[in-house]
Order: sequence, then structure tokens, then C-alpha cells
Amino acid sequence: MLKERVATAVVLLGVFLCAVFFLPTRQFAALVGCVVGVGAYEWGMLAGFRRGVRYVFCAVCLALFAAVVWVLQAIDPSRPEVASIYAVPALFWVLAVPVWLARMKAVPRGLMALVGVVVVVPAGLSIVSLHSVSPTVLLMVLGLIWIADIAAYFSGRAFGKHKLAPQISPGKTWEGVAGAIVGTMIYAIICAMVAPELRAIVRGGLWVQCLAVAALLCTISIIGDLFESMVKRLAKVKDSGTLLPGHGGVLDRIDSITATVPISALLLYFVTGGP
Repeated sequence: MLKERVATAVVLLGVFLCAVFFLPTRQFAALVGCVVGVGAYEWGMLAGFRRGVRYVFCAVCLALFAAVVWVLQAIDPSRPEVASIYAVPALFWVLAVPVWLARMKAVPRGLMALVGVVVVVPAGLSIVSLHSVSPTVLLMVLGLIWIADIAAYFSGRAFGKHKLAPQISPGKTWEGVAGAIVGTMIYAIICAMVAPELRAIVRGGLWVQCLAVAALLCTISIIGDLFESMVKRLAKVKDSGTLLPGHGGVLDRIDSITATVPISALLLYFVTGGP
């Protein structure tokens, strides 16, 4: 099982890095669109949609994604109308999801469909937006999410005693959260010192904001992870799908990403073109 998991991860990472650095943004968006489609289909399964409805839901999500990327050509995160697209998922993840996690109750399928659109489509769009700014910027954001996940795992295993959300994800602890925040802050410091995109911006008092943003994105990534775990528990399934050997489904791999990248793109708006 471990060999299968590692092999799948290596292949996925290799394909993804090649796409990030060698594909122009609009071609890269086509690959992201495939992930959006699969993620939407898996969400339909978690929501309990019939097979035909899952295909329709998948088509709707893909149509929305394609309309923004290729018809409206709205992927530049410095444009106000693009930032408004990310404001909706930002409010959802920051305000609605914590309340939902606390109550942990199922909702009607119609509302689940709307939630699925908010979860899947803006995540794909924001990945494309970040890539349009710079592949390096996209990787820095994704790197922060991966560091948060790794740091939470190891610090939780080493020091974990106090459960974070035992009814949702029994393995997660508050010590893991603390480790994730420390890890992402260290990562942010390294990025700000090494990456040209940040080195010219993060100076003086801006270091405080840089670390605050890192802690915020780390927290949001954990919320995204918990949210998908809750949805799977409500659906009474272990994984969102079986597409990725050793990993489950696509949503199982991008749960933290769906929450974090839209907020990252929104924050980038205020850095590059916002008021």
C-alpha cells in the first residue's frame, strides 16, 4: 500500500510540475479543468446524487470554469471582477464552514450542489489565476499547504494529546495545528528571503503581515481538510473516489487546496491591484 501511494504521488508530482513550468496558462487551465470535472463528479457522489445528476453537475461546473477562463478571460487576479469571484468562497470558508463543522449536520441536496460549485470551481480558477501571475507564485502557495500538512502530521504524531475534532477526524490534534503554523511561518520566512517575488515586498513591518498571512492560510488549509472529512463522514464513505491508487479520489488530495487557493488569490489582488 505504501509503495503504491508513493508511486502515485511521484507520478502526480512529476506531471504537475511539468505542466506548471512548461504549459502556457491557457493550456495549463485545460489540465486544471480536468481536475475540476473529476472533483465535481466526486462531489456529486458524496452529495448522494444519482449517476445522471452527477454528470449534469460535472458539466455545469466545467461550463462555469470554461466561461470564466476562455470566454470572459477573467483570470488576472489584479482585476476587481476577478477578486469578486474569490470573495464568495473566501466568505464561505472563513464564516460558513467553521459553523458547519461545529454543527456537523447534513443539508439538502440542492444546497449541497451549490456548496459543491463554491468548493470546486473557484479552486480551479484561482490555481489558474496564480499560474498567470507566475508558476513560482503558484508553487509557493501550494508549498505552504503541503508544508502545513506535513508539519501537522509529524508534530501531531510526536506531541499530539489534545484532539482537534474527534467526531470529524480523530487523528488531528491541537499540537498538530501548532506544528503546522510554526512550519508554515518558517516556510514563509524562507520564501520571503529567497523568492524574488517576495524579497522586494516583504521588508520592515511587513514581516508581521507576511507571517500573519502564512498563519491564516495554514488555518484555512486545516479547515478545508476538516470540511472534506466531515462531508465524507456524513456520506459514510472513507474516500471521495478511487481514481488515485493509494490516495483515494481527487478531492482527497485537494481538500486543503480548495479552501486555501481562492483566499490566496484574493489576498494577491490587494497586493497587485487592489485598493
